[in-house]
Amino acid sequence: MSHYLHSLLAGLVTFLFVTGSLNAARYVTIATIGNVPSVERNLQPEKMVDQVIAFWRNELNQVLPDKPDLILLPEFCDLSGAGEEYLNARKDRVLDFFASVARDHRCYIVFGTKRMNPEGIWRNSCIILDRGGMIAGIYDKNFPTIGEMEQGIKASDEAPVFKCDFGRVGIAICFDLNFDELRLKYAAQKPDMILFSSMYHGGFVQSLWAYSCRSFFVGSVYRSTPSEILNPLGEVIASNTNYFDYAVAKINLDNEIVHLDYNWDKLKELKNKYGIGVNIHDPGKLGVVLVTSNNEKVTVQEMIDEFRLERVDDYFQRARKFRLNVGNLR
Repeated sequence: MSHYLHSLLAGLVTFLFVTGSLNAARYVTIATIGNVPSVERNLQPEKMVDQVIAFWRNELNQVLPDKPDLILLPEFCDLSGAGEEYLNARKDRVLDFFASVARDHRCYIVFGTKRMNPEGIWRNSCIILDRGGMIAGIYDKNFPTIGEMEQGIKASDEAPVFKCDFGRVGIAICFDLNFDELRLKYAAQKPDMILFSSMYHGGFVQSLWAYSCRSFFVGSVYRSTPSEILNPLGEVIASNTNYFDYAVAKINLDNEIVHLDYNWDKLKELKNKYGIGVNIHDPGKLGVVLVTSNNEKVTVQEMIDEFRLERVDDYFQRARKFRLNVGNLR
């Protein structure tokens, strides 16, 4: 019965999110942590699990005061690559711990782990826990490394976009970032956010994913490279540092990318009418701006309709069609 009530309430929240005025100024607080446990390998596996849980309790306590809506953790953050004995001891203990934190603090937690699915197949996965501590979705790595596959991890071919109560998220894990096939699947679906749980950073490819998917991009990366939050233009808006291994940002998902061509005067009129209720951000060099509604009553979609602004993808599609007109292609 409790599972039924949870699903019913989650569906109601999603319905309100999709149909109501909650779409205006959709603020979401995101936290990313770029670290993994360092445990004593000579301990009994059960004690290693204890250390992993203690480590993450301390790490999560750093970001929980900001009341994040979602916390992203790295690939294999539970040390699930530590071997069979450790996995046998771990079972669902780390999952259950994360679920208790998600439930107690009413936030989503997304974390990377190695798991065996019900069919007995080993996966490199990211698990999404919702605000009630329930599993809201699982993404399985589409492109494991050759080494991973030699060790028994199987590749998935599914790239679902998961519905959270604040918006839609897609997930990529580490080596996935190198493959256009996966990126283009997400670009076609345009999630609000790409969550990247990883062992490596990916450099400028993170910005490529953010811009091509028209999505915020959140990276949780351990070792010595930054864990960053990027806007849909591919710009870093928050990052951990050499002093602090976490970053927190409040972002607004009610945005669209608009090309400057044919929109210059309309953008001026938009700003003149709504003032601080709209942000028009120019990254430079791209010929596009990120239009974000800060207005609690008017969505960016309504602003675009009112001033007949042309989104960048609509403009590019119009250019493709115009190119095919008689005489334009030789």
